[in-house]
Amino acid sequence: MFDYDVAYLGSGHSCWHGAVTLAAAGKKVILMDNDLPGGTCTNYGCDAKILLDGPFEFLDGLERYKDVCVERTGAIDWKRLMAYKKKHLTPFAEFIPGMLERSGIDFIREKGKLLDAHTIQAGDKTITAEIIVLGVGQRNARLNIPGQEYLHGSREFLDIEEMPEHLVCIGAGIISMEFASMALTLGKKVTFIEFAPRALAAYPKKYADALVEKMKAQGAEFYFGEAVCQAEKTGNGYKVTTKSGLCVEGDYILDATGRVANIEDIGLESLGIEASRRGIKTDDHLRTSVKNIYVSGDAIDKTIPKLTPTAEYESNYIAGQILGNTEPISYPAVPNLVFTLPRIAQVGVTVDEAEKAPDMYKVISVPYGKQNEWVDNRELDIDLTFIIDNEGYLAGAAIYGSEAGTWIDFLTLIINKKITASELRSMVFAFPTQTYMLVSTLIPLLRQSR
Repeated sequence: MFDYDVAYLGSGHSCWHGAVTLAAAGKKVILMDNDLPGGTCTNYGCDAKILLDGPFEFLDGLERYKDVCVERTGAIDWKRLMAYKKKHLTPFAEFIPGMLERSGIDFIREKGKLLDAHTIQAGDKTITAEIIVLGVGQRNARLNIPGQEYLHGSREFLDIEEMPEHLVCIGAGIISMEFASMALTLGKKVTFIEFAPRALAAYPKKYADALVEKMKAQGAEFYFGEAVCQAEKTGNGYKVTTKSGLCVEGDYILDATGRVANIEDIGLESLGIEASRRGIKTDDHLRTSVKNIYVSGDAIDKTIPKLTPTAEYESNYIAGQILGNTEPISYPAVPNLVFTLPRIAQVGVTVDEAEKAPDMYKVISVPYGKQNEWVDNRELDIDLTFIIDNEGYLAGAAIYGSEAGTWIDFLTLIINKKITASELRSMVFAFPTQTYMLVSTLIPLLRQSR
C-alpha cells in the first residue's frame, strides 16, 4: 500500500494541471517543490516577461505614427513598472498551494529525491507513491568562465529595480533579444556577443536579420562568431572578454546562453534513468526506463519546443495515461513566439525545412504590411511566410509583426484542423480587422475543398 497514487517532483505547469485532473478523478496526489510554487513561468518567466512588456508594445506602436500625428510617445518608469509586476505576481507563490489544497492535493515545500521506483525523500519525510512524475524543469545555463559570479540569468534580470545604462548580452537568442527590446526602447545601450553567426538561429533568417537591423538603428551593437572567455569587475562596471580579444564594458552582464535541465541530486543515477543537460530520456508514453516514473515539461529530452503550453499538454497527457489511456503521445503543431518588438512567430514546418524539400512544400512570402497599411496600424514591415504542402494544406507559417502572437494561434488552428479555403469562406469574420485581412490573404493559397 502506497501513501499516494501519484507524486510529482515539481509544481509548475508540467505538474499541477495533470494533478488537478487526477485529484478530481479520485486519486490521492502530492506535489513537492523547494522553489517558488508554480514554477518558472508563473514566478520568474513568461508571466513576468509579458507583464513588463506591455507598455513597451504600446510605445512601439505609437512610434510608427510619429511622422503622421503623434508628437510625444511618452516614457516608461522602469522602477514603477517593476513594483507593479511584483504587486501582481508575487502573490501567486502563496495562491498556488491554496489552490492545490482546495483541489484535494497535498503540497510540501521540499525538494524530492528518488530512493527507489516508488519512494521519495522530501526533507525529513519519506513518501511512497504508485506513480511518480518528474516535472523538475530547467534553469539558466551559466558559462564556466573566470568571473562567472558577475553573470546574471533571466530570473535575476526580471527582478532588477533599475534598467542598466549599458546591458551586455552574452547570446542573441530569445531571452536576450526580448530583454534588449525593452532596454533599447528605454534609450539604453545594448551590446550582444554571440558565438553563432547570427541571432535567433531557430527562426527564419530574414526575420532575425530584420530585427537585428532595427535594433542597430536603436543603437545596439552585435558581435557574432565570438566566444566569451572571461568576465571581470572594473571600477565603473564589468568587462567581458572573448577569445579573439574583443573587450566590452557595461553595467550588467546577461548570460543568455541557454537552459539546462534540473537533473542533479534527484536520484536518477541510482535507478539507471538516462539524463543529460538536455533533459531526461523518455519513451513515446513519456515514461523513463522505470515504467512507473514519467517525465513532464522542460525536463524531457525532446525536440518539441520547451514551452509552457507544451508542458501543460504533457501534464494532461500523463494524467490521461494514469487514468487509462494507452495511446503514445502525439503532438499537434506547436506555435512558438519571440516577444521582441516586433514579434517573431512560427509554427509547423519551418522555412528551412520547407526550402530543403521543394518537392513537398511551397514557400510563399507575403509583404503584408505594405499591402494593408490602412488596417495594420501603419506597421509597414509586417511579413508573412506560408508553407503549403503538396496537397494544398497549410503546413507551417512564420510571421514578423506585432500581431504575430494572435495570428500564429489562428494559423495553428488552420494547420491542426486542415482547414480548407472553402471552409474559411463558410465563416464570417469581423471587419475591418487584421484577422479578416489575414484570412483574405490566405484563402487563395489554400486547397479549395476536401
